[in-house]
Amino acid sequence: MDAIKAFFRDQALHLRKEVWEVARQIGERPELGYKEYFASNSLSSFLQKHGFIVDRGIAGMETAFLARFKGPRPGPTIAYLAEYDALPVIGHGCGHNLIGAASAGAAVILSKSLELAGDVLVIGAPAEETSGAKVTLVEKGIFKDVDVAMMFHPGSQNVPVISSLALDALEFTFHGRSAHAVAASGFGINALDAMINFFVGINALKKQVSQDVKINGIITEGGTAPNIIPERAVAQFYLRARKRKELDEWREQVIRCAEGAASMVSAKMTWHKFEFSYDEMHTNLSLAECFTRNLGEMGIHQIASPQTAMGSVDMGNVSRAVPSIHPYLTLGTGTEIPHTRDFAQVSLSPDGERLVLLAMQVLAFTGWDVLSNNKLLQQIKREFLLLTKE
Repeated sequence: MDAIKAFFRDQALHLRKEVWEVARQIGERPELGYKEYFASNSLSSFLQKHGFIVDRGIAGMETAFLARFKGPRPGPTIAYLAEYDALPVIGHGCGHNLIGAASAGAAVILSKSLELAGDVLVIGAPAEETSGAKVTLVEKGIFKDVDVAMMFHPGSQNVPVISSLALDALEFTFHGRSAHAVAASGFGINALDAMINFFVGINALKKQVSQDVKINGIITEGGTAPNIIPERAVAQFYLRARKRKELDEWREQVIRCAEGAASMVSAKMTWHKFEFSYDEMHTNLSLAECFTRNLGEMGIHQIASPQTAMGSVDMGNVSRAVPSIHPYLTLGTGTEIPHTRDFAQVSLSPDGERLVLLAMQVLAFTGWDVLSNNKLLQQIKREFLLLTKE
């Protein structure tokens, strides 16, 4: 380990208790998406205490923030992503209290170097578990001057390279005409019949899609009483695929299927996206290799092969705007299952504290490599440019 990274390691050890206190307090006061007032304030106050200029309530979201530290010399801009929302009932069962604290800690570690050339940002992103505020942050241009973005996520293995599925959330509404189901059935147009036709068509469509495409839906509204022909039926669907381009093509087929189902009974159909669309996560391999090397600096050599998450993450949208990584690091024994009370408990245990320390050190090392090694940065950017041309 070279002298500057040894310095960062020592800074991390010095900050360890303070950063863990932030993580612990957020973990003990879980807040749902867009209501993370305590968590957002805790992270912002910690960063302000260490010399960061914090802009709160960015992109029209009260609990989003942008913290910036300008180095003594000009250079690139790196961003650490902080998450801090909890899950209903079970609290921080995804370990977001650890994510936010580690990103803030890594940024503060870097800020202590008098050799820092460039800007270090911490971007507070609310509501990852619900609507995915990073989508809004990308759309509002928060990443337009960022060279590299990174974060970590607690998990069951050390996985520097991940991908995820692109996602569209579609709501379909079939519009018919109500009538007495017996006395005047000929005057009605049954929206539920159209919906049932739609589901039959979707089941047929599923037989044509590749294994990488997932189509899952539920009926959320199907009528009000058995003796009234339903004039309105509503369904919500998640469509997922490994690639945005492939998903866009299948989405059009699903919409055509809905249109056909409506026309079969002379109903009408409307649709809209009821949640943000997520792009697939593209891990920048050059940046991930750097992160992996820095895990080695910390004595971590048990590295899992690249994995595709069977879910979707809003970091995917960030990865389409700027070179990004979203590595997983092992929490505890790696046996606890995310989105459970057990996972929430271990995130508040000494294992959680040890993981925050490791994560903020490796993130800081990786940030330093990007800021101080122009050859590495250009390699990262070349890889990203090839991605954008696909």
